[in-house]
Amino acid sequence: MSDPNIGLRLANRYELVELLGEGAMGRVYLAEDTLLGGVMVAVKFLAQTLLNKKMRDRFVQEATTCAQLGQKSSHVVRVTDYGVSDDEVPFYVMEYLQGDSLSKVISKEPLPLPRFLGLSRQICLGLKSAHDGIRVKGYDQPIAIIHRDIKPSNILVTQDPTLGELAKILDFGIAKLLQADADQTSSFMGTLAYASPEQMEGRDLDSRSDIYSLGIMMFQMLTGKLPLRAKSHTFGGWYQAHHTQPPQPLSEFPVKQKIPKLLDDLVMACLSKDPSDRPQTVGAILKNLEPLDQRFGTGFRIGQRIGATLSRVPVVKKTDQGTASIPQTEEDLCRLASWPKSKPVAEIVFPSPLPTSKRTLATLWVMLAQAEVDKRLLGSRYNNFICTMSPHPMVLWLTVLYNVQHGPRWLPCYLDLKTKPGQEMGFLLGQTGDYKILFFATESPHRCAHVTACNIANPQRKLLQEWVMAARSHPSVGTAAQSKDLLKAELNDRLKPKILRQLEALHD
Repeated sequence: MSDPNIGLRLANRYELVELLGEGAMGRVYLAEDTLLGGVMVAVKFLAQTLLNKKMRDRFVQEATTCAQLGQKSSHVVRVTDYGVSDDEVPFYVMEYLQGDSLSKVISKEPLPLPRFLGLSRQICLGLKSAHDGIRVKGYDQPIAIIHRDIKPSNILVTQDPTLGELAKILDFGIAKLLQADADQTSSFMGTLAYASPEQMEGRDLDSRSDIYSLGIMMFQMLTGKLPLRAKSHTFGGWYQAHHTQPPQPLSEFPVKQKIPKLLDDLVMACLSKDPSDRPQTVGAILKNLEPLDQRFGTGFRIGQRIGATLSRVPVVKKTDQGTASIPQTEEDLCRLASWPKSKPVAEIVFPSPLPTSKRTLATLWVMLAQAEVDKRLLGSRYNNFICTMSPHPMVLWLTVLYNVQHGPRWLPCYLDLKTKPGQEMGFLLGQTGDYKILFFATESPHRCAHVTACNIANPQRKLLQEWVMAARSHPSVGTAAQSKDLLKAELNDRLKPKILRQLEALHD
């Protein structure tokens, strides 16, 4: 039977395309935002059976809660609009996310430790933004939000075009605002296998209830199994399991990978029956995960970002030796540049800002043998930026010059985001969206031999500015040399083969 809602247009803007899913609170449709030129969004309707004032108010609360949280955190699904259909059914509009639920991801096999740490950290950041609270009219202080249904099926794992793997918390439909005068319900709401003991009792909840559910989910992410088993899948069966059954420690569980004791202790603490024995905040969990993340997770995240950006960063193909896209005055100024006396006459690469009367140019200075310069005037250009914040904030700025006959010429340089020059160059690249390559020949180093231009993809521009801002407050837990070595290893082991395949495919 066809769905009568397909083809329906809401608010003269959102045209429903297909049904994506259905739950207790209502249906979710894929829709086309005709006002924004066909951008795809998801539209959630309140179920017809729940069309009473209390549920309407709660549905509005869900929409406004997700709207605020989506602005605070990239790890919560973002709500962008709200309205009522011609049939007086409330709906709200949210970003359309393509990916798999965490339950589907872990149904195949338990997560490797680096991937577990990356996803857990993101989920914790999303939860922390909820627990830290949102602004509610009539209250002076932010009001904390408890999700009350944290479980793998409420986590979506998607691929972000610049960040790589991204986790988003879904369904704040039964979330509770912790208002001082709120009318707490004694009825159970949640999912039996993931509910905290106090949630099963219908008691007033705080953030530690979500932490218990998070502990169950983390255990399942690492093992593929639940830490508790109920005698029967009933309220009574799970009530007894959550109150009396001790979870099996991760260290005793038959898994392929060795679970660090610090992580085992953390998950077991989250699963404590008494809320006072658990980590008291998600922030405390993040603090405990940090040393593990630095040890196991950093390289994995860099690899994720590499994979995500390779398909999005354009390869620019040059057809001649001209640089028509560069204003003549800027090219003339670049050609007048002299090789710095402080730099050796050798095949090196370094970044430098170059002030002009109109703007400051981001420039990359390259010295090669004259014959090598001549080889690189024709072909394709590619650039990419990869950042690591740990152990020390550092950006790999990679430029590749490629031609079919001579292959690639790799021009990597590094920006230390804890230094003023590194911060200024990173922000300049993000702000202007382009840079000039100044070629110098070792045989005649005093004058620039050639100038060419490179554009930076918009997602990378935004990231560069975000990295600079984040690095200012991010603590350095190691040396710049350590981060540089880490990025070099990623470049040689992972990035170079992928880029080379892409460049070769361009010329097939």
